[in-house]
Amino acid sequence: MMDNLFTQLPHPLAYADALLAWFTRLGMESDESTLPGDYVTAAAQLSQCELSQLYLLDEVTGQLKLIARHLPGVLPSTDLVNPDVDFKNEQLLQFAMGQNQAFFVADVGSGLYDSGFLPAVDEPWRSLLCVPLTNRRKKISGLLLCASPRRVDLLGYAVSLEKLGRFALNQLVVLRRGHRSSIPLKTIRSAAYTNDYGLIGNSSAMGETCRLIGKVRNSPYTVLLRGETGTGKEVVARVIHDAGPRRTKAFVVQNCAAFPEGLLESELFGYRKGAFTGAERDYAGLFDAAHGGTLLLDEIGDMPLSLQAKLLRVLQEGEIRPLGATAAHKVDVRIIAATHRDLASMVAQGSFREDLYYRLAQFPIELPALRQRDGDVLELARHFADKACSFLERAPIDWSNAALDQLSSHAFPGNVRELKCLVERAVLLCDDGVILPVHLSLAPTSVPVDATLRQRLERVERVFLIDCLRKNRGNRTWAARELGLARRTLLYRLARLKIPFGDLKEEC
Repeated sequence: MMDNLFTQLPHPLAYADALLAWFTRLGMESDESTLPGDYVTAAAQLSQCELSQLYLLDEVTGQLKLIARHLPGVLPSTDLVNPDVDFKNEQLLQFAMGQNQAFFVADVGSGLYDSGFLPAVDEPWRSLLCVPLTNRRKKISGLLLCASPRRVDLLGYAVSLEKLGRFALNQLVVLRRGHRSSIPLKTIRSAAYTNDYGLIGNSSAMGETCRLIGKVRNSPYTVLLRGETGTGKEVVARVIHDAGPRRTKAFVVQNCAAFPEGLLESELFGYRKGAFTGAERDYAGLFDAAHGGTLLLDEIGDMPLSLQAKLLRVLQEGEIRPLGATAAHKVDVRIIAATHRDLASMVAQGSFREDLYYRLAQFPIELPALRQRDGDVLELARHFADKACSFLERAPIDWSNAALDQLSSHAFPGNVRELKCLVERAVLLCDDGVILPVHLSLAPTSVPVDATLRQRLERVERVFLIDCLRKNRGNRTWAARELGLARRTLLYRLARLKIPFGDLKEEC
């Protein structure tokens, strides 16, 4: 190890001491906002370069962003002021990531290379080193760049700077996870989730759900969320609220099955002092509490018929009358209803009001079951595992292929809620940093009993291929390389399994 790291450097022992000091300093850093800057400062000092830059690769969008730069005496570039600048198409940076190995340019100013991404200084840049930084899954997550106007050999610094960079990025992940656990979920959606509305998953089914959310979020229409138990109806309702014009007002949730009829009525509409025995003061109900905001009525199918009539009046007139009050008053509340029951059948049976049903179903959204969301199971499982590790203050864990295969073939009748509980339990049982099938404790009959062996294998293969494509941002060449397949073989399997890879962005 000593030979590989230091023997090519002029003063190996002094360099080793300085490197160890920087490892110690970065390991003690507790502020995620200053950690990237500390790392580029370390890289510049260790390599004796005038410039060092740190780029991060967004696994979801594929964008390469400059997040830190060390260049004494020069103001921050517009690229740091404007974090939306994407550097993934820069020739030198793209080459480094494509080869996944460090490379050195002895004379970057020779005219052979496009170096417009380097800051303008009095002396032209000559020596340049690019070092890809990988994460725990051996995927490129960032890039270090060091440059000097002097002719110096920087390649000998590559191995040690790469190890220090991997350590720094891992520390950054740990700090961000610790920060996220202490703030409301809605303030971290863009970093923790995989689409615009905070809903994990890129399946076509979730894409349709997000499309409908986009249509209704800015409207005053009543939304009816339908779907099996555990599909995330309350999560979607909160997304609609947070993404709409009422986001700064209250979001109130009431489960209609949680209270008997009398208590539910007073809880929703409120009451006046003396309205009934025990009413010793005026009480504002949930409609008043949600004024200006959103009220989610969960399990609306369990609301008693007498209350359904009062709810219809609220929807039609926009006013409520608390128990014991002599007059009604206006409320401005957007109502979202949710149910796992078939309200149309209940209307036919006479257990749900037909007029209320059509008023609630002004804009229905059917949430897909987890078994209908191709590829999303593994994304959700990794997300829940990361959250559980953060909550338990333990190091991130990995997944064995056998455990992922078992998840892929499970039907999940309890949907996302069942998956979340399953993963949290597996994290608790996992002692060696890798989740195995034994930690999942899934029943062996997790696929339809009438499925043939070929159908069962194809189900697992389909989910596995979709997950691999998503990890490689739709690039079929990279996916084939990771799977150890010829590209044409992968294309054949995608077509055979009817995986719509044409809709995924390929970066070839």
